[in-house]
Amino acid sequence: MAVDGPMGRRKGSGILPGGSMRYARQEDLQKLALRMQGSAEGVSLADIEREFDVSRRTAERMRDAVRNAYPQIEELSGESGRKYWRFPPGSLGRMVEPTLDELTAGHRAAAIARREGDEVTADALEHLLTKVQAMFREDRRRLMAADLEAQLMGDGVAFRPGPRERIAPEILSSLREAILAGVMISADHRARSTAKLSRNARLGPIAMLFGQGRQYLLAWSEYQDDLRLFALAGFERISLEADVYERPVAFDLQEWLSESFGIWREEPQDVEWRFLPAVADEAAGYMFHPRQQTARLEDGSLIVRFRAGGRQEMEWYLARWGDQVEARFLSTS
Repeated sequence: MAVDGPMGRRKGSGILPGGSMRYARQEDLQKLALRMQGSAEGVSLADIEREFDVSRRTAERMRDAVRNAYPQIEELSGESGRKYWRFPPGSLGRMVEPTLDELTAGHRAAAIARREGDEVTADALEHLLTKVQAMFREDRRRLMAADLEAQLMGDGVAFRPGPRERIAPEILSSLREAILAGVMISADHRARSTAKLSRNARLGPIAMLFGQGRQYLLAWSEYQDDLRLFALAGFERISLEADVYERPVAFDLQEWLSESFGIWREEPQDVEWRFLPAVADEAAGYMFHPRQQTARLEDGSLIVRFRAGGRQEMEWYLARWGDQVEARFLSTS
């Protein structure tokens, strides 16, 4: 078998009868065919090179292999004469039916969403998966259902214990609608720390933050004229306003979140954790913060450094490591 590409990225080139070249990695060819089926504008050679990380010559062989197998493929001309290829709708028939692994991934995503309190997303995913499975032939549907149940039981995502808050589905639905529409909301919200109810608070919702334990809404508060986190479980009423809310021009959610450990918002400080040799290898397998830097010491211990606020939550988290970690909070400047 020949190796194609400068780095030997792809294997499986060969000669078809008559001397024409073929690309024989069936998994990639099927994926390419599905891309061509799902694209209204078609797929170019440059798209194939980028998506499959192959050379131009290999991209041409992949296109030719799909075109030879499916003569109904259409060739389109785009700007600057660039060629695109696509299938007319419905050309691939049951080839587009999802695999067991793909269905399992969908059910796993629904289970994770439900476990983390996002009931709206979980329900939508489960309804979608039910529709997809209803498209199968009856014999395949029975076999797929049995295999799917066994795989999900083995995966165990839906059965992992852990606390989560109950949040009314109508609250999640209203917030999601407001975020997508980009409008302000008027809300009655009860503060977690004081149990004080704020009525008719005007907020500009940006994102819902789901995860283990507590769930939050990140929103601009008209009263405080700043971004704040609001516990989702604290919302008792939400109504959408007519006023448009535009998030700050340069706002980056990931950048904003990286200034904290967990969800606590406070002045960031330089943090240094030293994991002793007994747990250093285990700790090296964790990403504690997206901007962390690590170093190994001669005694085998692991140093983790980053800058963030949220000291109380850090201390809660580090308690699980017992006396095998030492924490230093170096500055607040």
